[in-house]
Amino acid sequence: MKSSKPNFYFLFIVCFCLTNFSYAQNNNSCGAIINEASNDIYSNPDKVIKIGFSIVKESANNIDCKIKGYKLICDAYTSKRNYVKALEYLNKANSMLPQTNNAMLKIIILNKAGIIYHQLKIYDKAIQYLDQAEQAIMEYPVKDSIHTDLGKNYIVRGFIYKEEFNCDIAINFFNRGITELLKIKSKPAYSIISIAKYNKGNCYILMSKNALAIQNFKESFIAAKTINAKSLQAFANKGLAQVYTLEGNYTDAIAKLNEALVLSDEVEDLVLNQEIYKGLSENYLATSEWEKFKVYHSKYLNVQKLVKKSERESVSESLDLKMTESNNKLKDEKSKFYYFLILSFFILLLIIFLFTVLIKKENKEIALLKKQINDLQLEKRK
Repeated sequence: MKSSKPNFYFLFIVCFCLTNFSYAQNNNSCGAIINEASNDIYSNPDKVIKIGFSIVKESANNIDCKIKGYKLICDAYTSKRNYVKALEYLNKANSMLPQTNNAMLKIIILNKAGIIYHQLKIYDKAIQYLDQAEQAIMEYPVKDSIHTDLGKNYIVRGFIYKEEFNCDIAINFFNRGITELLKIKSKPAYSIISIAKYNKGNCYILMSKNALAIQNFKESFIAAKTINAKSLQAFANKGLAQVYTLEGNYTDAIAKLNEALVLSDEVEDLVLNQEIYKGLSENYLATSEWEKFKVYHSKYLNVQKLVKKSERESVSESLDLKMTESNNKLKDEKSKFYYFLILSFFILLLIIFLFTVLIKKENKEIALLKKQINDLQLEKRK
């Protein structure tokens, strides 16, 4: 059974959006409108996008509100899993950051950029923005206000290092993120803690440390249950089932997967259902329950087709974005080259001009010197 990375990254972004709307609510400028719109961010994102454009249009003289309007549009596209569009409007917000003195808003936008680039698997850009966000966080004067953002920053790094390097480094960052989030103990914080614990569990499976994997999946379930997050509880149970399957404890694995299936009925998550159906089919095959194996294997194959279609669309969008970035870099390099060429041409002209002037001056001095010599020779002859 594979870990459900795309879905958990999406859940992380959902939690990120929710925590940032609490910030918007406390801002008197346009927070009330944004907070109200946030209630529809996942149920009616198209409506939220329109509200975001309205905020941008009406906030021509209010940079902070305009930035938050673009971020609202970004969050709505995120809820639709259209990360390329989300990034387009986040970049508009990011380009305006030099015009604001709102340090917390800068942190939020930079962190969000890191998360979206990570979702698109453009890891170098993700790290670049996470580094900028971390620096802004460390410079923020009110230290009690930065635990959430710092915690999320560390956990996103954990996701990236898990993919790019190894689980030892990832676990270190997951732990650092969890430590920061436990200092606030808010509802969104418990969601992110559950996700981090789940990913730690997956790391421990890869490291063949089953006892630690079970411990973290159980802790992930407890954190999710604290806030009644059904999807997170289902994933935690799925993780436990994965360990039980590896240990040959098929009965307990099936029980946990059935618990996860009941929880997933309220979630309608394709990736989650795919993993549950796959797990049930594997365990029923192991226990020679052929009819149940056929039922869940068929369900797994049907959902797998839908998930692969969604993943192909996401990969296509990511490739398009990378191609666009490459083209933009190429244009920048061409512009720099042409600028250098033109500058070099003018410098060469200047050198030639100065050299010509210098030669003329030297020729004049030589001619004058010859004339003086000739004059002296004529005087001597006289």
